Amino acid sequence: MKVIGIIPARYKSSRFEGKPLADICGKPMIWWTYMQVKKVKEFDDILVATDDKRIFDVCEKYGMKALMTSDKHQTPTDRLHEVSEKIESDFYISINGDEPLIDPKTIISVIPKKKCKEIYVGNIITTVTDPVEVIDFTNLKVVTNNKGEGVYISRSPIPYPKGSMDCIYKKHVGVYAFNKKALDFYVNTARGNLEIIEDIDLLRYIENHIKIHFVDVDCHTLSVDTTKDLKRVENIIKGMK
Repeated sequence: MKVIGIIPARYKSSRFEGKPLADICGKPMIWWTYMQVKKVKEFDDILVATDDKRIFDVCEKYGMKALMTSDKHQTPTDRLHEVSEKIESDFYISINGDEPLIDPKTIISVIPKKKCKEIYVGNIITTVTDPVEVIDFTNLKVVTNNKGEGVYISRSPIPYPKGSMDCIYKKHVGVYAFNKKALDFYVNTARGNLEIIEDIDLLRYIENHIKIHFVDVDCHTLSVDTTKDLKRVENIIKGMK
């Protein structure tokens, strides 16, 4: 079984332009993420999929394998599909480039154990421990059924604790697993109303009754969405030295 790790990276972000190249302790953020992904021995190959020459050049400078992709893609999943058209693999594991603290064990947990003939989509969730993250729209909250399949994903706090205060919130972690059929389905299917409203691309599968397999992992990661997040990550890395 062939499995490759892909780190989608674009320069033009609406909230944080040039984020993959943001400096963390003297190295670009994309380097820190790549170094964590490199620790996953299950990968047959690892590459950064980017649409920007500046990111590509930095990858070459630091010895990171990179692939130039179109600058027309609207989502990281679109970019993954382009990679799947160029590189054959049984599974494509996407790791967000803004996860410089991602634990390799967390990445491994989303890798399927065997090939799948049907559409396969996997993602990781973890328990929210900081109440602020519950109301932060950049943290996607996930509700699953008793089989670990996605029921809904929202930027709003879900579920709502009306009947009981015994509510545990789960948020998604920026690590995904797709097979080729899943990526083909994504690019050949129009955005649904819920995906447009929430601006969450995984809802394209849920709206079309396709299972997303969520793996619940005890992990503590920090996505970099703002300069404040960047400073927090830098302080954590400094404390690890």
